[in-house]
Amino acid sequence: MRGGHVITYEDFQRASLFFDAKDYAGAARLLAPIVAEEPGNRAAVELLARAYFHSAQLGRAEEAFRRLVDLDPCNGWAHEALARTLERRSRHDEARTYRNLARAMGVGPAEKVDVSLTAADLA
Repeated sequence: MRGGHVITYEDFQRASLFFDAKDYAGAARLLAPIVAEEPGNRAAVELLARAYFHSAQLGRAEEAFRRLVDLDPCNGWAHEALARTLERRSRHDEARTYRNLARAMGVGPAEKVDVSLTAADLA
């Protein structure tokens, strides 16, 4: 529930529209309560992480990508996105671990993976 109403698929769709319009901060504001209400919703967690990443909220992006990795440990894209986020935070040694896991799962290096793409786009 948010402000007295149940969070719906339409709320997620609205956040997706903000993301698609490149209003990443706006998308994150809409997605944060959805993820708080449904912390196991991988699609919402992924989109929130991407919105944080693109709006340069890297601490929050890291937290959300870590949550995504926890929810879906076999998602190589999530490991690569976390590695890329850690690199942007100048934590290259830590990023290397996640990059190596991503490569082991068949996902290429950051230069070839665009965080604007979803894991589903790569499947």
